[in-house]
Amino acid sequence: MKVVFLLAAALCGAVLSTARADAPEPADLIITNARILTMDAERRVLDRGTLVITGREITAVGEPALAERYAADTVIDADGDIVMPGMINTHNHMAMIAFRGLGEYAVEDRLFEFFFPLEKELLSRELIRVASRQAAIELALAGVTTVTDMYYHEDEVAHAVKDVGIRGVLGQSIIGFPVVDAEEPWGGLDYAVGYLEAFADDELITPALAPHAPYTVSPDKLMETKALAEAHGAPMLMHLAEFYEEKAMIRERFPDVPADKSIVGYLDELGFLGPNLLAAHVIMVDEADMAILKKRNVGVAHNPKANTKGLTGLSPAWDMKQMGIDVGLGTDGPMSSNQIDIVSVMGYAARVARVLHRDGTLFTPVDLVEMATIGGARALKMDDRIGSLEAGKLADVIIVDTGSANMQPLYDPYAAIAFQAYPGDIHTTIVNGRIVARDGVVTTVDRAAHAVEWRKITDEVAAFAKTLN
Repeated sequence: MKVVFLLAAALCGAVLSTARADAPEPADLIITNARILTMDAERRVLDRGTLVITGREITAVGEPALAERYAADTVIDADGDIVMPGMINTHNHMAMIAFRGLGEYAVEDRLFEFFFPLEKELLSRELIRVASRQAAIELALAGVTTVTDMYYHEDEVAHAVKDVGIRGVLGQSIIGFPVVDAEEPWGGLDYAVGYLEAFADDELITPALAPHAPYTVSPDKLMETKALAEAHGAPMLMHLAEFYEEKAMIRERFPDVPADKSIVGYLDELGFLGPNLLAAHVIMVDEADMAILKKRNVGVAHNPKANTKGLTGLSPAWDMKQMGIDVGLGTDGPMSSNQIDIVSVMGYAARVARVLHRDGTLFTPVDLVEMATIGGARALKMDDRIGSLEAGKLADVIIVDTGSANMQPLYDPYAAIAFQAYPGDIHTTIVNGRIVARDGVVTTVDRAAHAVEWRKITDEVAAFAKTLN
């Protein structure tokens, strides 16, 4: 491991004796000797750069001499490792990690034969809290500093995410039938009010509303959800145009929806679309639909691994990006794609687009790293705070080992990140200026206590899953 922690006093003495007579400015954490991918507007790459963090924010990013101006209790000598913005997972269902790996053997309808029975029998506040913590641990170790989630008891998800110390845009689900946190259809709306208020000013959690999909939420409830979101200044998260049968499902359940409109056209005519919406999947769309999404400034979460595994189709993500739509990368839930890191999604997104369009030039390494960082931030309308390494932005930073076998040779850092890296190459994850994972260990969680809770959950799931076989 090439990360070295130094005492500020020792560094200060060296700086004062060799470089400058005036006292250095105080900081909390300094990273030196780093290959920095800033992901700023100029896409600056600093080969031996310095990054300074004070409190929650990045104070300065620049050349090696910058380190002489500051003194900090913790200094990390990156020794040439890549320093870049933390990755953003724009779509997940974290608590589903409790069910990961089940129903993978030739099940005709995995959703109805495995997933729905598991949810009905086992979902609880405790499972959602513990499983979400497990997912957050995995995300932190994989360099995901912001996760976007849709599920039930989202306040429990929020507590789990905060326990680990990563950032979350977390949507309370609203759906047209009874679920674990609501005995009546649409009960998530009432549940959401207290949730939105409880986390309104949280440093790490952005509370959101998650109307599940156009085929599970009626037109009037969609607009009620939008009104509630606007009243609280909250984002909305939604599955959109994901399935071949989706338009027929909408018409079957809500006969008053215009038959001559596409799904996107219907939502636009309804007045539902807007810049506070992040739409997941967005597969069954044409050029006219994409033009509407661009016009309404809707963000898109692209989930190529889940979409191909579930045979739901190939998203025209390249076309959307070319039209100027803000596209970030997501994984969907751990039952859909199993892996929830973003490192492995980057190269996969390129492969899917190149096969779909029969063009081997699509999605350059820079494009892919952009979607994993600042692109995801733009899709969430959070690019003024996260997604790039710039002074004044929140200090969400990761350090990637360049000495691992798979990262050699390293001619182009973007190509190495997009096509060579594994999640395990990320050895340091910093969120809000705080080190939350280092050298394969999450530093914020009592691992032994968590392991006891997690084992109890997985034992219960395993026992019930046997009855489904």
